[in-house]
Amino acid sequence: MKHEALRVIRDEHASLSAMLLSMRQMIERGPDPDGKGLHDQYFDVLRAMLFYIDEFPEKRHHPKESDLLFPRVARAAPQVMPTIEQLERDHMTGENRVRELMHLLMAWEYLGETRRTAFELAARDYIGFYLEHMRLEETVVLPEAERSLDESDWQALDVAFSTNQDPLNPHLPRDPAFDRLFTRIVMRTPAPVGLG
Repeated sequence: MKHEALRVIRDEHASLSAMLLSMRQMIERGPDPDGKGLHDQYFDVLRAMLFYIDEFPEKRHHPKESDLLFPRVARAAPQVMPTIEQLERDHMTGENRVRELMHLLMAWEYLGETRRTAFELAARDYIGFYLEHMRLEETVVLPEAERSLDESDWQALDVAFSTNQDPLNPHLPRDPAFDRLFTRIVMRTPAPVGLG
């Protein structure tokens, strides 16, 4: 792939997709399916996953798409504007949605089983929403960017996206600030979902 920005976006989408699919598997398995006393670990890992989504994609990935990529694609290929508008609406609501999920998870953890269904339904909906969001970006916006943007656009995008350092990307140097989060997610996620 000749454009660094596209590689970074696709790598970040791959990390986030893996996180979302792991989250879905954990929800399907439940907090302690084997009776091994992993109830607290389950909530700890899900909180860490939601924090990662709030901390990295919402604060670092989406703003660069919204501020740098989408405007360039919209100018060069106005026919994709309806898709970009949808993606922008998703970006505008994403942070609130992930925080609402954190609240629903904590309500289940602290107030008990009567709150479980609300979290599980909202989480499944959110996972589907996010996977569809990335699919639209990758099947509509990124191919149009490859067709329509000029070299000066790509230079600016490549520089901007090359500064993204996804803390869960195993191909990048580990960021010490995110080591505890990385460990919680990767090492504490119960098998067979994770390495735990």
